[in-house]
Amino acid sequence: MNEPFLLKPAYKDYLWGGRRLKDDFGKETDLSPLAESWECSTHPDGESAAAGGKHDGEPLSRIMKENPGYMGRHPLSHGLPAGQLPVLVKLIDAAERLSIQVHPSDEYAREHEGGRLGKTEMWYVLDARKDTKLAYGFLHDMERGALEKAAVDGTVLNHLQYVRIKKNDVFFIGAGTVHALGAGALVAEIQENSNLTYRLYDYDRTDRDGRQRPLHIRKALETADLRAAVQPRQPMRILRYEAGFAAELLCRCRYFQTERILLNTERVRGMAGLQAGDSTFNVLLCVDGCGVLYWDGGMVPFFRGDSIFVPASSVLCRLHGKAQLLRVSC
Repeated sequence: MNEPFLLKPAYKDYLWGGRRLKDDFGKETDLSPLAESWECSTHPDGESAAAGGKHDGEPLSRIMKENPGYMGRHPLSHGLPAGQLPVLVKLIDAAERLSIQVHPSDEYAREHEGGRLGKTEMWYVLDARKDTKLAYGFLHDMERGALEKAAVDGTVLNHLQYVRIKKNDVFFIGAGTVHALGAGALVAEIQENSNLTYRLYDYDRTDRDGRQRPLHIRKALETADLRAAVQPRQPMRILRYEAGFAAELLCRCRYFQTERILLNTERVRGMAGLQAGDSTFNVLLCVDGCGVLYWDGGMVPFFRGDSIFVPASSVLCRLHGKAQLLRVSC
């Protein structure tokens, strides 16, 4: 049976990042600002690695390539390059607002981006300022020519639908949805294993070298859903209680499933059980509190901001502690 292991993330210092991943989650890196922590990633643009256990220090893609059974037999685990997981899990600190952007579908990416995956994603809001908003689609139907003009002159902001966000909100952002995360948001992102982003508008910002980041207006116009967007609503969430923990489904789509686990075994005799079957792996991201993952012959202590990879066909594990975790599977 396969044993879990802690992950060491890759970091990104995009200009809109801040300090909260360091201050709130204990991320250790010299990068500043710190915008993203790629917690579970086999993507070549930022790959995580094992931190401890028999794979200590190895890149995650090499581990997956040498141990294909870790991914399971789910259809999404096949048809990808050897060693590549179908999903990517991130933490994001948006100290400043992100660019107005859109991600392509799988079909568009295969045809125009060398066979790569598109990008459908979800955000789970860990914290947000009272005035933080999310741009989510258009207020009204748009024509391609009008959108191109608005992207060039900056008036695209006037055509977007804005939604106020708060802690514990969930947003599903399908490929083709024009969107932007507002300043003051701290989120966990679960997405397809892709780094394809087409910027429509970036507020004329410049990087530390005084250069504007490139826009991708033509590709954005080809992939954007130009219809008026439905106002995003929070899904009905039902807690399922078991001894020592409660769980709720946050999102399920063709690419991934995300649950929130509320662990509290401090007043319960015994520990909460967890085991990955043979169909898929699990990624556990601790977003609050701390605890220990046990199995016969091993253990992994975890704290806020830590991520654990639980391979398919895993050993029977037990969780103990007081924590909130996101459980991601395919």
